Amino acid sequence: MKKIRKKMKVLTNLAESFSTAYHTLKVNRLRTFLTLFGITIGIFAIISVFTVIDSLERSIKKSLSTLGNDIIYIQKWPWTPPSGQEYAWWEYLKRPIPNLDEYRFIKEHSQLSRAVVFQASTRKSVAYRSESLKNISVNTFSHDYNQIQKLDFAEGRYFNRIESAKGVNLAIIGSKVADELFEGLSPVGRNMKVGRNRVTVIGVLKKQGEDIVSPGGNVDESIMLPLNYARRFLDLRSESVSPTIIARAREGIPVEDLTMEMEHFMRNLHQLKPAEKNDFSLNVLSMINNQLASIFGVINMAGWLIGGFSIIVGGFGIANIMFVSVKERTKQIGIQKALGAKNYFILSQFLFEAVLLSLIGGGVGLLLIFLGSLIANQSIELKIMLTFGNILLGMFISVVIGIISGLAPAQKAARLDPVIAINSTF
Repeated sequence: MKKIRKKMKVLTNLAESFSTAYHTLKVNRLRTFLTLFGITIGIFAIISVFTVIDSLERSIKKSLSTLGNDIIYIQKWPWTPPSGQEYAWWEYLKRPIPNLDEYRFIKEHSQLSRAVVFQASTRKSVAYRSESLKNISVNTFSHDYNQIQKLDFAEGRYFNRIESAKGVNLAIIGSKVADELFEGLSPVGRNMKVGRNRVTVIGVLKKQGEDIVSPGGNVDESIMLPLNYARRFLDLRSESVSPTIIARAREGIPVEDLTMEMEHFMRNLHQLKPAEKNDFSLNVLSMINNQLASIFGVINMAGWLIGGFSIIVGGFGIANIMFVSVKERTKQIGIQKALGAKNYFILSQFLFEAVLLSLIGGGVGLLLIFLGSLIANQSIELKIMLTFGNILLGMFISVVIGIISGLAPAQKAARLDPVIAINSTF
Protein backbone atom coordinates (compact mmCIF):
# COMPACT_ATOMS: atom_id res chain seq x y z
CA MET A 1 0.00 0.00 0.00
CA LYS A 2 2.88 2.31 0.85
CA LYS A 3 4.51 1.58 -2.50
CA ILE A 4 1.28 2.31 -4.35
CA ARG A 5 0.95 5.68 -2.60
CA LYS A 6 4.54 6.48 -3.47
CA LYS A 7 3.95 5.66 -7.13
CA MET A 8 0.75 7.71 -7.18
CA LYS A 9 2.63 10.65 -5.69
CA VAL A 10 5.32 10.39 -8.38
CA LEU A 11 2.66 10.31 -11.13
CA THR A 12 0.87 13.28 -9.55
CA ASN A 13 4.11 15.26 -9.44
CA LEU A 14 4.89 14.38 -13.07
CA ALA A 15 1.42 15.46 -14.15
CA GLU A 16 1.87 18.71 -12.22
CA SER A 17 5.27 19.18 -13.93
CA PHE A 18 3.65 18.74 -17.32
CA SER A 19 0.88 21.19 -16.43
CA THR A 20 3.41 23.78 -15.25
CA ALA A 21 5.48 23.35 -18.42
CA TYR A 22 2.40 23.76 -20.62
CA HIS A 23 1.32 26.90 -18.71
CA THR A 24 4.81 28.41 -19.08
CA LEU A 25 4.82 27.80 -22.84
CA LYS A 26 1.33 29.27 -23.14
CA VAL A 27 2.25 32.44 -21.23
CA ASN A 28 5.50 33.03 -23.16
CA ARG A 29 3.96 32.83 -26.63
CA LEU A 30 6.64 34.78 -28.54
CA ARG A 31 9.47 32.78 -27.01
CA THR A 32 7.58 29.55 -27.71
CA PHE A 33 7.01 30.56 -31.33
CA LEU A 34 10.67 31.41 -31.93
CA THR A 35 11.79 28.12 -30.41
CA LEU A 36 9.18 26.16 -32.36
CA PHE A 37 10.32 27.79 -35.58
CA GLY A 38 13.83 26.37 -35.25
CA ILE A 39 12.76 22.79 -34.53
CA THR A 40 9.98 22.98 -37.16
CA ILE A 41 12.51 23.86 -39.85
CA GLY A 42 14.78 21.04 -38.64
CA ILE A 43 12.09 18.33 -38.68
CA PHE A 44 10.71 19.67 -41.97
CA ALA A 45 14.18 19.47 -43.55
CA ILE A 46 15.07 15.95 -42.46
CA ILE A 47 11.66 14.24 -42.84
CA SER A 48 10.89 15.95 -46.17
CA VAL A 49 14.18 14.56 -47.53
CA PHE A 50 13.27 11.05 -46.32
CA THR A 51 9.71 11.38 -47.64
CA VAL A 52 10.85 12.32 -51.14
CA ILE A 53 13.54 9.61 -51.12
CA ASP A 54 11.03 6.95 -49.94
CA SER A 55 8.50 8.04 -52.57
CA LEU A 56 11.14 7.93 -55.31
CA GLU A 57 12.36 4.52 -54.17
CA ARG A 58 8.80 3.18 -54.01
CA SER A 59 8.07 4.50 -57.52
CA ILE A 60 11.25 2.98 -58.98
CA LYS A 61 10.64 -0.37 -57.32
CA LYS A 62 7.06 -0.39 -58.60
CA SER A 63 8.37 0.22 -62.11
CA LEU A 64 11.04 -2.45 -61.65
CA SER A 65 8.41 -4.98 -60.60
CA THR A 66 7.19 -5.00 -64.23
CA LEU A 67 10.52 -6.56 -65.19
CA GLY A 68 9.68 -9.62 -63.11
CA ASN A 69 11.69 -11.51 -60.49
CA ASP A 70 11.63 -14.66 -62.62
CA ILE A 71 12.59 -13.10 -65.95
CA ILE A 72 15.98 -12.99 -67.70
CA TYR A 73 16.88 -10.45 -70.39
CA ILE A 74 19.62 -11.64 -72.75
CA GLN A 75 21.26 -8.50 -74.13
CA LYS A 76 24.54 -7.09 -75.39
CA TRP A 77 24.99 -4.60 -72.53
CA PRO A 78 24.73 -5.28 -68.77
CA TRP A 79 22.31 -3.22 -66.69
CA THR A 80 24.91 -2.65 -63.98
CA PRO A 81 28.73 -2.81 -63.95
CA PRO A 82 30.19 -6.13 -62.70
CA SER A 83 30.71 -5.97 -58.93
CA GLY A 84 34.28 -5.04 -58.01
CA GLN A 85 35.39 -4.82 -61.64
CA GLU A 86 36.19 -2.03 -64.02
CA TYR A 87 33.39 -1.19 -66.47
CA ALA A 88 35.25 -2.16 -69.65
CA TRP A 89 32.82 -0.59 -72.13
CA TRP A 90 35.24 -1.15 -75.03
CA GLU A 91 34.89 -4.91 -74.51
CA TYR A 92 31.08 -4.73 -74.45
CA LEU A 93 31.18 -2.66 -77.64
CA LYS A 94 32.64 -5.63 -79.58
CA ARG A 95 29.94 -8.03 -78.43
CA PRO A 96 27.39 -9.45 -80.91
CA ILE A 97 23.71 -8.63 -80.46
CA PRO A 98 21.07 -11.32 -79.80
CA ASN A 99 19.45 -12.60 -83.02
CA LEU A 100 16.42 -14.56 -84.18
CA ASP A 101 18.36 -17.81 -84.68
CA GLU A 102 19.47 -17.73 -81.03
CA TYR A 103 15.90 -16.97 -79.96
CA ARG A 104 14.53 -19.93 -81.95
CA PHE A 105 17.18 -22.31 -80.57
CA ILE A 106 16.50 -21.28 -76.95
CA LYS A 107 12.73 -21.45 -77.42
CA GLU A 108 13.01 -24.96 -78.85
CA HIS A 109 15.50 -26.39 -76.35
CA SER A 110 14.80 -24.64 -73.03
CA GLN A 111 13.38 -26.96 -70.36
CA LEU A 112 13.18 -24.42 -67.55
CA SER A 113 11.31 -21.54 -69.22
CA ARG A 114 7.57 -21.16 -69.61
CA ALA A 115 7.98 -18.58 -72.39
CA VAL A 116 10.78 -17.19 -74.56
CA VAL A 117 10.31 -13.98 -76.56
CA PHE A 118 12.32 -11.93 -79.03
CA GLN A 119 11.84 -8.18 -78.60
CA ALA A 120 12.98 -5.10 -80.52
CA SER A 121 12.04 -1.45 -80.23
CA THR A 122 12.42 1.83 -82.07
CA ARG A 123 10.81 5.26 -82.18
CA LYS A 124 8.58 6.58 -84.93
CA SER A 125 5.93 9.18 -85.68
CA VAL A 126 2.34 7.92 -85.62
CA ALA A 127 -0.75 9.49 -87.16
CA TYR A 128 -4.52 9.18 -87.40
CA ARG A 129 -6.20 11.46 -89.93
CA SER A 130 -4.98 14.98 -89.14
CA GLU A 131 -3.64 14.09 -85.68
CA SER A 132 -0.02 12.99 -85.25
CA LEU A 133 2.46 12.23 -82.47
CA LYS A 134 6.23 12.23 -82.78
CA ASN A 135 8.91 10.05 -81.19
CA ILE A 136 6.53 7.32 -79.99
CA SER A 137 8.04 4.08 -78.69
CA VAL A 138 7.24 1.22 -81.09
CA ASN A 139 7.80 -2.22 -79.54
CA THR A 140 7.63 -5.48 -81.42
CA PHE A 141 7.53 -8.92 -79.82
CA SER A 142 7.17 -12.54 -80.81
CA HIS A 143 3.79 -14.02 -79.96
CA ASP A 144 4.30 -15.21 -76.36
CA TYR A 145 4.94 -11.77 -74.91
CA ASN A 146 1.62 -11.89 -73.06
CA GLN A 147 3.07 -14.82 -71.07
CA ILE A 148 6.09 -12.70 -70.10
CA GLN A 149 4.18 -9.58 -69.04
CA LYS A 150 0.57 -9.31 -67.95
CA LEU A 151 -1.32 -6.99 -70.30
CA ASP A 152 -4.50 -5.31 -69.01
CA PHE A 153 -6.77 -4.09 -71.78
CA ALA A 154 -9.15 -1.14 -71.55
CA GLU A 155 -10.53 -2.15 -74.96
CA GLY A 156 -9.91 -4.87 -77.51
CA ARG A 157 -7.58 -7.85 -77.30
CA TYR A 158 -4.11 -9.34 -77.85
CA PHE A 159 -2.85 -10.77 -81.17
CA ASN A 160 -3.90 -14.35 -81.82
CA ARG A 161 -1.30 -16.93 -82.87
CA ILE A 162 -2.24 -16.87 -86.55
CA GLU A 163 -2.00 -13.06 -86.72
CA SER A 164 1.45 -13.17 -85.10
CA ALA A 165 2.69 -15.96 -87.37
CA LYS A 166 1.46 -14.30 -90.59
CA GLY A 167 2.61 -10.87 -89.52
CA VAL A 168 -0.75 -9.13 -89.96
CA ASN A 169 -0.57 -5.31 -89.81
CA LEU A 170 -2.21 -4.95 -86.39
CA ALA A 171 -1.35 -2.79 -83.38
CA ILE A 172 -1.98 -2.51 -79.65
CA ILE A 173 -1.60 1.02 -78.30
CA GLY A 174 -1.03 2.62 -74.90
CA SER A 175 -3.64 4.76 -73.14
CA LYS A 176 -1.89 8.09 -73.75
CA VAL A 177 -1.50 7.38 -77.46
CA ALA A 178 -5.19 6.49 -77.60
CA ASP A 179 -6.25 9.65 -75.75
CA GLU A 180 -4.14 12.04 -77.82
CA LEU A 181 -4.50 10.44 -81.24
CA PHE A 182 -8.15 9.29 -81.08
CA GLU A 183 -9.59 12.01 -78.87
CA GLY A 184 -13.22 11.16 -78.06
CA LEU A 185 -13.19 8.06 -80.30
CA SER A 186 -12.78 4.35 -79.72
CA PRO A 187 -9.49 3.37 -81.43
CA VAL A 188 -10.36 -0.33 -81.86
CA GLY A 189 -10.95 -1.20 -85.52
CA ARG A 190 -9.53 2.11 -86.82
CA ASN A 191 -6.53 2.43 -89.11
CA MET A 192 -3.51 4.53 -88.15
CA LYS A 193 -0.01 5.06 -89.52
CA VAL A 194 3.21 4.00 -87.84
CA GLY A 195 5.83 5.83 -89.84
CA ARG A 196 4.74 5.10 -93.41
CA ASN A 197 3.03 1.82 -92.53
CA ARG A 198 -0.72 1.47 -92.09
CA VAL A 199 -1.94 -0.70 -89.18
CA THR A 200 -5.30 -1.52 -87.62
CA VAL A 201 -5.75 -1.02 -83.87
CA ILE A 202 -7.10 -4.14 -82.13
CA GLY A 203 -6.42 -3.23 -78.49
CA VAL A 204 -5.90 -0.37 -76.04
CA LEU A 205 -3.97 -1.01 -72.81
CA LYS A 206 -5.15 0.34 -69.47
CA LYS A 207 -3.29 3.33 -68.07
CA GLN A 208 -0.11 2.24 -66.31
CA GLY A 209 1.34 5.58 -65.17
CA GLU A 210 5.00 6.60 -65.34
CA ASP A 211 7.20 3.56 -65.95
CA ILE A 212 10.82 4.32 -66.70
CA VAL A 213 12.14 0.77 -66.78
CA SER A 214 9.68 -1.29 -68.81
CA PRO A 215 11.10 -2.78 -72.00
CA GLY A 216 10.61 -0.14 -74.66
CA GLY A 217 9.83 2.64 -72.19
CA ASN A 218 6.55 4.01 -70.83
CA VAL A 219 3.72 1.62 -71.75
CA ASP A 220 1.15 4.44 -71.94
CA GLU A 221 3.17 6.16 -74.68
CA SER A 222 3.96 3.07 -76.74
CA ILE A 223 2.66 0.88 -79.55
CA MET A 224 3.01 -2.90 -79.87
CA LEU A 225 3.31 -4.69 -83.22
CA PRO A 226 3.66 -8.41 -84.14
CA LEU A 227 7.31 -9.24 -84.75
CA ASN A 228 6.68 -10.87 -88.15
CA TYR A 229 5.01 -7.67 -89.35
CA ALA A 230 7.52 -5.19 -87.91
CA ARG A 231 10.52 -7.06 -89.36
CA ARG A 232 9.36 -5.92 -92.82
CA PHE A 233 10.55 -2.40 -92.06
CA LEU A 234 12.86 -2.92 -89.05
CA ASP A 235 16.37 -4.33 -89.33
CA LEU A 236 16.41 -6.81 -86.46
CA ARG A 237 20.17 -7.31 -86.96
CA SER A 238 20.83 -3.68 -86.07
CA GLU A 239 21.79 -2.63 -82.55
CA SER A 240 19.66 0.50 -83.04
CA VAL A 241 16.49 -1.54 -82.37
CA SER A 242 17.87 -2.96 -79.07
CA PRO A 243 17.21 -6.65 -79.84
CA THR A 244 16.61 -8.70 -76.69
CA ILE A 245 15.77 -12.31 -75.90
CA ILE A 246 13.47 -12.55 -72.86
CA ALA A 247 12.91 -15.80 -70.95
CA ARG A 248 10.57 -16.40 -68.02
CA ALA A 249 11.11 -19.29 -65.61
CA ARG A 250 8.57 -22.04 -65.14
CA GLU A 251 6.55 -22.11 -61.93
CA GLY A 252 8.78 -23.23 -59.07
CA ILE A 253 12.04 -22.89 -61.03
CA PRO A 254 14.53 -20.49 -59.36
CA VAL A 255 15.73 -17.71 -61.66
CA GLU A 256 19.29 -18.78 -60.84
CA ASP A 257 18.66 -22.19 -62.49
CA LEU A 258 17.19 -20.50 -65.56
CA THR A 259 20.21 -18.18 -65.68
CA MET A 260 22.57 -21.17 -65.74
CA GLU A 261 20.55 -22.75 -68.56
CA MET A 262 20.56 -19.54 -70.62
CA GLU A 263 24.29 -19.11 -70.06
CA HIS A 264 24.90 -22.67 -71.24
CA PHE A 265 22.86 -22.12 -74.42
CA MET A 266 24.45 -18.77 -75.26
CA ARG A 267 28.02 -20.00 -74.71
CA ASN A 268 27.36 -22.97 -76.98
CA LEU A 269 25.74 -20.78 -79.64
CA HIS A 270 28.70 -18.36 -79.53
CA GLN A 271 31.17 -21.29 -79.46
CA LEU A 272 33.00 -19.90 -76.45
CA LYS A 273 35.85 -21.91 -74.91
CA PRO A 274 35.77 -22.68 -71.17
CA ALA A 275 38.40 -20.03 -70.38
CA GLU A 276 36.70 -17.31 -72.44
CA LYS A 277 34.47 -14.68 -70.86
CA ASN A 278 30.79 -14.37 -71.76
CA ASP A 279 30.21 -12.06 -74.72
CA PHE A 280 26.57 -11.48 -73.72
CA SER A 281 24.73 -10.19 -70.65
CA LEU A 282 22.12 -12.04 -68.60
CA ASN A 283 20.23 -9.21 -66.90
CA VAL A 284 17.89 -9.91 -63.98
CA LEU A 285 15.91 -7.67 -61.62
CA SER A 286 18.10 -8.51 -58.60
CA MET A 287 21.04 -6.73 -60.28
CA ILE A 288 19.18 -3.41 -60.25
CA ASN A 289 17.73 -3.99 -56.77
CA ASN A 290 21.22 -4.51 -55.33
CA GLN A 291 22.48 -1.40 -57.08
CA LEU A 292 19.50 0.63 -55.86
CA ALA A 293 20.00 -0.52 -52.27
CA SER A 294 23.52 0.90 -52.21
CA ILE A 295 22.49 4.11 -54.03
CA PHE A 296 19.58 4.84 -51.69
CA GLY A 297 21.79 3.99 -48.71
CA VAL A 298 24.13 6.83 -49.74
CA ILE A 299 21.18 9.18 -50.40
CA ASN A 300 19.69 8.40 -46.97
CA MET A 301 23.02 9.19 -45.35
CA ALA A 302 23.08 12.49 -47.23
CA GLY A 303 19.53 13.13 -45.98
CA TRP A 304 20.65 12.63 -42.39
CA LEU A 305 23.52 15.07 -42.93
CA ILE A 306 21.32 17.71 -44.58
CA GLY A 307 18.53 17.47 -42.02
CA GLY A 308 20.93 16.84 -39.13
CA PHE A 309 22.41 20.31 -39.28
CA SER A 310 18.93 21.85 -39.16
CA ILE A 311 17.98 19.64 -36.21
CA ILE A 312 21.14 20.64 -34.32
CA VAL A 313 20.35 24.33 -34.88
CA GLY A 314 16.81 23.74 -33.59
CA GLY A 315 18.20 21.86 -30.56
CA PHE A 316 20.54 24.72 -29.66
CA GLY A 317 17.57 27.07 -29.92
CA ILE A 318 15.62 25.00 -27.38
CA ALA A 319 18.63 24.76 -25.03
CA ASN A 320 19.20 28.53 -25.11
CA ILE A 321 15.55 29.30 -24.42
CA MET A 322 15.48 26.76 -21.57
CA PHE A 323 18.55 28.32 -19.91
CA VAL A 324 16.84 31.72 -20.11
CA SER A 325 13.67 30.16 -18.68
CA VAL A 326 15.64 28.71 -15.72
CA LYS A 327 17.20 32.11 -15.06
CA GLU A 328 13.83 33.89 -15.16
CA ARG A 329 12.16 31.36 -12.86
CA THR A 330 15.00 31.03 -10.31
CA LYS A 331 12.95 32.61 -7.49
CA GLN A 332 9.95 30.42 -8.36
CA ILE A 333 12.15 27.32 -8.26
CA GLY A 334 13.49 28.37 -4.85
CA ILE A 335 9.95 28.73 -3.49
CA GLN A 336 8.93 25.34 -4.91
CA LYS A 337 11.95 23.65 -3.29
CA ALA A 338 11.33 25.46 0.00
CA LEU A 339 7.78 24.05 -0.03
CA GLY A 340 9.16 20.52 -0.41
CA ALA A 341 9.47 20.03 -4.18
CA LYS A 342 11.95 17.26 -4.93
CA ASN A 343 14.81 17.60 -7.43
CA TYR A 344 13.15 15.16 -9.86
CA PHE A 345 10.02 17.35 -9.84
CA ILE A 346 12.02 20.42 -10.92
CA LEU A 347 14.02 18.33 -13.39
CA SER A 348 10.93 16.76 -14.96
CA GLN A 349 9.20 20.15 -15.15
CA PHE A 350 11.90 21.63 -17.39
CA LEU A 351 12.42 18.41 -19.35
CA PHE A 352 8.69 18.25 -20.10
CA GLU A 353 8.83 21.85 -21.26
CA ALA A 354 11.74 21.13 -23.61
CA VAL A 355 10.17 17.93 -24.98
CA LEU A 356 6.78 19.61 -25.40
CA LEU A 357 8.42 22.46 -27.31
CA SER A 358 10.27 20.03 -29.54
CA LEU A 359 7.19 17.84 -30.13
CA ILE A 360 4.98 20.77 -31.08
CA GLY A 361 7.69 22.07 -33.41
CA GLY A 362 8.14 18.62 -34.94
CA GLY A 363 4.37 18.21 -35.34
CA VAL A 364 4.12 21.52 -37.21
CA GLY A 365 7.02 20.43 -39.43
CA LEU A 366 5.26 17.13 -40.23
CA LEU A 367 2.01 19.00 -40.95
CA LEU A 368 3.84 21.23 -43.43
CA ILE A 369 5.30 18.15 -45.16
CA PHE A 370 1.83 16.57 -45.39
CA LEU A 371 0.32 19.72 -46.89
CA GLY A 372 3.28 20.05 -49.24
CA SER A 373 2.83 16.45 -50.44
CA LEU A 374 -0.86 17.11 -51.21
CA ILE A 375 0.10 20.15 -53.31
CA ALA A 376 2.95 18.30 -55.04
CA ASN A 377 0.73 15.35 -55.96
CA GLN A 378 -1.55 17.71 -57.88
CA SER A 379 1.26 18.96 -60.11
CA ILE A 380 3.81 16.15 -60.56
CA GLU A 381 3.57 12.50 -61.64
CA LEU A 382 5.61 11.15 -58.71
CA LYS A 383 3.28 10.33 -55.82
CA ILE A 384 4.78 11.74 -52.63
CA MET A 385 3.37 10.21 -49.46
CA LEU A 386 4.23 10.92 -45.82
CA THR A 387 4.40 7.40 -44.39
CA PHE A 388 3.51 6.38 -40.84
CA GLY A 389 7.13 5.28 -40.38
CA ASN A 390 8.42 8.77 -41.22
CA ILE A 391 5.83 10.35 -38.89
CA LEU A 392 7.06 8.14 -36.03
CA LEU A 393 10.66 8.95 -36.96
CA GLY A 394 9.91 12.69 -36.90
CA MET A 395 8.23 12.49 -33.49
CA PHE A 396 11.00 10.27 -32.11
CA ILE A 397 13.68 12.74 -33.27
CA SER A 398 11.67 15.56 -31.70
CA VAL A 399 11.51 13.77 -28.34
CA VAL A 400 15.22 12.92 -28.41
CA ILE A 401 16.21 16.48 -29.33
CA GLY A 402 13.91 17.82 -26.62
CA ILE A 403 15.48 15.58 -23.96
CA ILE A 404 19.06 16.33 -25.06
CA SER A 405 18.43 20.07 -25.35
CA GLY A 406 16.53 20.32 -22.07
CA LEU A 407 18.66 18.03 -19.91
CA ALA A 408 21.43 20.53 -19.01
CA PRO A 409 19.03 23.41 -18.18
CA ALA A 410 16.77 21.02 -16.22
CA GLN A 411 19.73 19.70 -14.19
CA LYS A 412 20.86 23.25 -13.46
CA ALA A 413 17.36 24.12 -12.19
CA ALA A 414 17.13 20.94 -10.07
CA ARG A 415 20.48 21.63 -8.35
CA LEU A 416 19.67 25.19 -7.32
CA ASP A 417 19.99 25.93 -3.60
CA PRO A 418 16.50 27.03 -2.39
CA VAL A 419 17.84 29.85 -0.16
CA ILE A 420 20.05 31.32 -2.89
CA ALA A 421 17.27 30.86 -5.46
CA ILE A 422 14.65 32.68 -3.31
CA ASN A 423 17.02 35.59 -2.75
CA SER A 424 17.79 35.87 -6.46
CA THR A 425 17.26 39.38 -7.79
CA PHE A 426 16.78 38.40 -11.47
